Amino acid sequence: MSHYFSSGFTLGILGGGQLGKMLLSETQKWDIKTHVLDPSAEAPSRYGCHRFVQGSLMDYDTVFNFGKDLDLITIEIEGVNTEALEALENLGIPTYPRAQTLRCIQDKGLQKTFYKEHQIPTSDFRIFASKTDLVQALNRNEFDLPTVWKSTTGGYDGNGVKILREHGDIADLPEGPCLIEDLVPFAMELAVIVSRNPSGAMATYPVVEMEFHPEANQVEYVICPARIPDKIAQKAQEIAKSVSHALGHVGLLAVELFLTSEDDILVNEVAPRPHNSGHYSIEASTTNQFEMHLRCIMDLPLGDTTSKVGGVMVNLVGSEGHQGPVVYKNIEAILAMPGVTPHIYGKKMTRPFRKMGHVTIVDPDINQARRIAEEVKKTIQVISK
Repeated sequence: MSHYFSSGFTLGILGGGQLGKMLLSETQKWDIKTHVLDPSAEAPSRYGCHRFVQGSLMDYDTVFNFGKDLDLITIEIEGVNTEALEALENLGIPTYPRAQTLRCIQDKGLQKTFYKEHQIPTSDFRIFASKTDLVQALNRNEFDLPTVWKSTTGGYDGNGVKILREHGDIADLPEGPCLIEDLVPFAMELAVIVSRNPSGAMATYPVVEMEFHPEANQVEYVICPARIPDKIAQKAQEIAKSVSHALGHVGLLAVELFLTSEDDILVNEVAPRPHNSGHYSIEASTTNQFEMHLRCIMDLPLGDTTSKVGGVMVNLVGSEGHQGPVVYKNIEAILAMPGVTPHIYGKKMTRPFRKMGHVTIVDPDINQARRIAEEVKKTIQVISK
């Protein structure tokens, strides 16, 4: 185990966005050598790693050549070439999550089918090979509106998801494989982060509650602990664990859930990596999600997932009508508020709804933390020069 620290051992990270940047804070804490691959010359992770490689995450040769001399490989984004990952696994280089797990998660159609096959509760759905097939099925009255449309591949941050309320909403949809699923009249959106190492040790973080922006379909607030009865929290954690077990997944798995007014819990989708819903853990948890991800993939003892204090996270996204070099207006004002910690991701250019950072608010009283979070949201603005 001890060969990871202050040694020649090298961890490769596919993806160099903000998740990679926050993961690198933990590798630096433990003096673990890191290489990062990302298509952008301006990637937030560029300056925190020992070696940065600019290149496509979807190109077989690029990923294979990046990984072939490394000791261990992980991801911070799902959109990577799984054939290259499989080839690296066959060379004996551990990659977590595994290529087969990623393949299932990359395609939302496969992901939903997987839940059904493993008796994991999820909303009813139907997969279409193309937009044309979807339109024909609608014209034959084979399904009712409203319904939720999802592109089976390539969605992120609310992109690739749309609620179809009337026939006209279909016109703007892109071509390509997609699925529709029942529009769940949920009472609340929850998330559970499950951590699992190759030895099979498993731990779950407390259930968090997610409040969404009505238009952008992006998380506005993440609240930990979720304001739900213990019985529901336990049920959510059990379902999340069952997903991790079924996937045979190693690392962190963020499981997004719907809680219905009848107290049923349905799995929406998962992400096999550190996740927006776990950012609160940097300030509020005994072991933050990024350190936990490292512990998992390196088969170290798992950390303590308990919260030290109530935490609320606010996403900082680019303001509408602003595009260009970023300015964080009124950041001094939020720094003066109690329990407030901003995280700036290092993206130099802002555009509407782009994730530029987040702010965590901690307070022993979760409702007070939520009030301060609203104050933060009203005060700070992500604008352009």
